Amino acid sequence: MKIVASILLLVSAFLSVKHGWDAFQPANGEQAKMLANLGITKSAMPFFGVFSILVGLMLFFPQTFFIGNVLNAVTIVLIMALSLRAGDYKMALIEIPFLALPLLLIWLKYPFRF
Repeated sequence: MKIVASILLLVSAFLSVKHGWDAFQPANGEQAKMLANLGITKSAMPFFGVFSILVGLMLFFPQTFFIGNVLNAVTIVLIMALSLRAGDYKMALIEIPFLALPLLLIWLKYPFRF
């Protein structure tokens, strides 16, 4: 189980850091349209980027592992709620597996503790 939890932890941290890094890159046409539909402005993107990178780094430390996963899950629920408010049900449904990941990690507990 520790191997599965370790792999899921690395995947979750990678996704958080990657999405945080992508927030600092210029958005292409499709990304800009998606952000506009969700009501997220360009000026808010750096804040989301820093937040996402910090959450990804928090996953590696046993003291912040739980809160990092909770913040990750809350962020995904926020994206789902904004998608539903915008009428984009497909995006909200796509986020379900990503919501399951931090919840599964919480259930599996921190894998690197002996």
